[in-house]
Amino acid sequence: MKNVIIGTAGHIDHGKTTLIKALTGRETDTLDEEKKRGISINIGFTYFDLPSNKRVGIVDVPGHEKFIKNMLAGASGLDMVLLVVSAEEGVMPQTVEHLDILSYLNVKKGIVVLTKCDAVDPEFVSLVKEDVSEKIKDTFLAGSEIIEVDSISRRGIDKLIHKIDELSDDIEDKNVYSPARLNIDRVFSVKGFGTVITGTLFEGKINIDDDLIIYPKNLKTKIRSIQVHGEDVKTAYAGQRTAINISNVKVEDIERGNVLASPNSLEESMMLDVKLSAVKHTEKSIKHWDRLRLYHGTREILCRAVPLNIEKIEPGESAFVQLRLEESIVSKKGDKFVLRLYSPMETIGGGVIIDPSPKKHKRFDDKVIDALIVKEKGDLKDIIEEFIKSSEEYLSIKEIMSYSGAHEADVTKSLDKLIEEGKLLNINNIYMHINKYNMLRDKAVDLLDNYHKKFRLRKGMLKEELRSKVASKFKTREMDLLLDRFSNEGIIKVVGNIVSLKEFEVKLNEAQKSIFTNIKKKLKACGMSSILTIEEVCENNNYNEVLESMIGEDIEKLDDMYIMDKEIYERAKKILIDYIEKNGEITLGEYRDLVDSSRKNCMIILENFDRNKITKRIDNKRVFFNS
Repeated sequence: MKNVIIGTAGHIDHGKTTLIKALTGRETDTLDEEKKRGISINIGFTYFDLPSNKRVGIVDVPGHEKFIKNMLAGASGLDMVLLVVSAEEGVMPQTVEHLDILSYLNVKKGIVVLTKCDAVDPEFVSLVKEDVSEKIKDTFLAGSEIIEVDSISRRGIDKLIHKIDELSDDIEDKNVYSPARLNIDRVFSVKGFGTVITGTLFEGKINIDDDLIIYPKNLKTKIRSIQVHGEDVKTAYAGQRTAINISNVKVEDIERGNVLASPNSLEESMMLDVKLSAVKHTEKSIKHWDRLRLYHGTREILCRAVPLNIEKIEPGESAFVQLRLEESIVSKKGDKFVLRLYSPMETIGGGVIIDPSPKKHKRFDDKVIDALIVKEKGDLKDIIEEFIKSSEEYLSIKEIMSYSGAHEADVTKSLDKLIEEGKLLNINNIYMHINKYNMLRDKAVDLLDNYHKKFRLRKGMLKEELRSKVASKFKTREMDLLLDRFSNEGIIKVVGNIVSLKEFEVKLNEAQKSIFTNIKKKLKACGMSSILTIEEVCENNNYNEVLESMIGEDIEKLDDMYIMDKEIYERAKKILIDYIEKNGEITLGEYRDLVDSSRKNCMIILENFDRNKITKRIDNKRVFFNS
């Protein structure tokens, strides 16, 4: 079923709340103060059913200038707007400001509703309609039908309902396949249930028992129950007004402006790169370091404007701007926003987020501007390539989806095309630009080359050491895949956990060959009955250097001190494995009897098996690590 959210907009006392009551039969002014003063202060929510049986959520937002912040919170996620204009007064200041705000928030459909038409004569109504048509001609409502109503007598209400039904057929389906994201606009407690939040589900879907995160506070929560239009449901879908009962979070820990979303789907940032358009009907420009109020979703944040490609933004102009925030935010590429002056609080502009987590930019940097042009106007494939190329992180498809705001199928198609073109690599479902790959490969070659020159008798560098110096953010699995690619290109070779350049070989001179033979004899003679330290084996530095070349292939390093002949070590390991396979477990005493060695020696060997994840210790027994 298509989910439709409609909002009202317009000047104070132009009849928005009364109109909603006529449409739905329900009162949206619920606060005592609202009823006493006769104006909407907070956001009101209700619903009604269309003749086509579509259920429509309706948001009543306050029109008074002092409550514009609440209006902005309510306008988040609207599909359609009813611009309410009183036939008694016509277009007023808040009518114009609401129109600006709705345009910046990318509301594309709407109806102009002329209210209180029974209170004035038809001739005056015609004059007001002409004025309204003139005022909306350069907005998204240009050419929209102006429907005359009177909410008290219900004149024109049925016509309005049928027009809403007609327009709702053309509303685009929401993205239910993206990670869930809901902008919280109310938080309260219900006795016997606990914390409840409300908001419009912007994208994705939410199920009972889902584990979600409240950003930017990173609070973990679980979904207990969900209501849509007062009815209990198991799943809420993008485009629906929802009330959600959550666990593990107190009311005082959440506030309007927080975001309920899927884990790892959003990234916090203190900066945004945006395309900003200034309102036309003002005398004020936007200058470098102006302090402004940013409205995004249901959030208000103070920020500073840094125009990147222009000195200042004059009324009606557009420019690339970096917003430096005073608090962290979570957002996605393509999200819409509104800016108001810090003081006086007037709407000054709005636009679209191009990069939700950018680096700090210098002004008038051609490379920065070129990249922003690609991000703004390039197709999805270009946008994804630019994002991956400029990112310092290794990105998963979820992070790329979060950044681009696109469907998973479209993102996957673009990624596959970029891989096919040789511009990206997929390393264990982590995406890397070819430029980054080439840089890592060159860095690994330089490190190994220097290592071989410094340690000519070592077979190579430990994989973990190379990972920490080349790609420390990679996990072991990703590093193994990266090394496999280097190896397939004939650049390196990997033997066990040792990495070297492909052509590198340890070459011993005659004296070193003699030392090699002496070390082998000394360790072979020990068997399992005794274990020597590195210091006991090495008579001088020459011995130490040769011994290092033997570790891994001829010698097993048990810990930082003790070593053992590799063949004897493998025999000791087989004895252990055979015994556990037959008996399920082994004690230190049982192993000591099997190998006929001291308790101390057996402890050193068994602890090595534990570190190498062959065994694990449970109380005074050992079992296989994976059992």
